[in-house]
Amino acid sequence: MISSLTGTEILAAMIAPAVLISASASLIFSTANRLGRIFDRVNLLKNEIEGVVDGRLSFPEERLAYLRRQLKVQKKRANLIQRSMAALYTATLFFVSSSLSLGIIVAVSSSASWVATGLALVGGIFLFIASSLLLYESRYNLNFIQGQIEFAEFLEDKVEKKSDNPSSRSK
Repeated sequence: MISSLTGTEILAAMIAPAVLISASASLIFSTANRLGRIFDRVNLLKNEIEGVVDGRLSFPEERLAYLRRQLKVQKKRANLIQRSMAALYTATLFFVSSSLSLGIIVAVSSSASWVATGLALVGGIFLFIASSLLLYESRYNLNFIQGQIEFAEFLEDKVEKKSDNPSSRSK
């Protein structure tokens, strides 16, 4: 079967996985950025915990409960991102293997073209897994954002109640 393919068809078959490699690389880059943002957010949460421990921040019990919830969300997100990265690197490995195997098969005049196809399919499966994990992780990011909004609303309500209290105005 392979021997009946022209050089152009063989080259085209080798380039298809290269396009998928490029797509995987783009996802790896954006996923690494997401992991960096999680790291930054965890550092901000840590600083806020230190502020509560040092007594610099108001509403310590409520704030600590909020921070614990947010740290759990960030931990889950970090785990999902790590799994996504592993799946993306695995997909890239299979796409590269597919492209290389096709070249080797042609070079040795073998009829084992199914190997390249199988490797590309496995790569596609890992790309699908990574995309699914990233979609799931984005839901956790939404939970984090909603938690931030809810706590900001809590603080806003406390400030409004404090300003409505007549005894606080006389001070």
